[in-house]
Amino acid sequence: METTRPARRPAAAAVRSATKVYGHATSGVRALDDVTLDLPAARWTAIMGPSGSGKSTLLHCMAGLDTLTSGTALIGDQDLAGLSDEKLAVLRRRRVGFVFQGFNLVPTLTAGENVTLPFLLDGARPDAAWVDQLLGTLGLADRKAHRPNELSGGQQQRVAIARALVTKPDIVFADEPTGNLDSRAGAEVLGILRHAVDRLDQTVAMVTHDPTAAAAADSVVFLADGRVVDEMSDPTAQAVLDRMKELR
Repeated sequence: METTRPARRPAAAAVRSATKVYGHATSGVRALDDVTLDLPAARWTAIMGPSGSGKSTLLHCMAGLDTLTSGTALIGDQDLAGLSDEKLAVLRRRRVGFVFQGFNLVPTLTAGENVTLPFLLDGARPDAAWVDQLLGTLGLADRKAHRPNELSGGQQQRVAIARALVTKPDIVFADEPTGNLDSRAGAEVLGILRHAVDRLDQTVAMVTHDPTAAAAADSVVFLADGRVVDEMSDPTAQAVLDRMKELR
């Protein structure tokens, strides 16, 4: 009797033979070297590696914030290289969320206005019920009239996460989202990302240097010298730390 294998989740984003060189083609810095990687939908993938391994470059190229020297970057089945600057900007607003280590909130806007900023830039009207649900889920319902300087670091990062989720994007990219936070606020942010994947069916790709943060993800991809050198499912902080020690 044949057993039925579970269907493989489609990729929310992917790169094929991705290479990124900064500077001259022959003497420049090769930040990515022929990387092929799928980020499965409705899963949380952590990306780790030593300093200079190419992890942030990979994240930025997959999110359309930077361009590859050669190879292909895809959001769903959309090849980013085939888009004009204007169409790429629209895709980033509608199909991609990005959470920065430094929050990147607009200081003159309230928390609520920062969350709905992607709609303002797109000339669209947000779903008020969804915005309120998101703010409530992230513990920001009583903070939406506050400006960033009136919020703690953890609250600012929650606003940034809400902004990344509000358009219900194909994928959220997070670059060291706990890097500027204390351990308690960092744990809250990781819990929110876990909730987004498990309850909102969201896809998250996160660059981190922290084995504890990586252990919150479903899988970890390890980079070294611009190449994918290992992958780990169901990571633990100790297993991630041991693998990172080997890479160093």
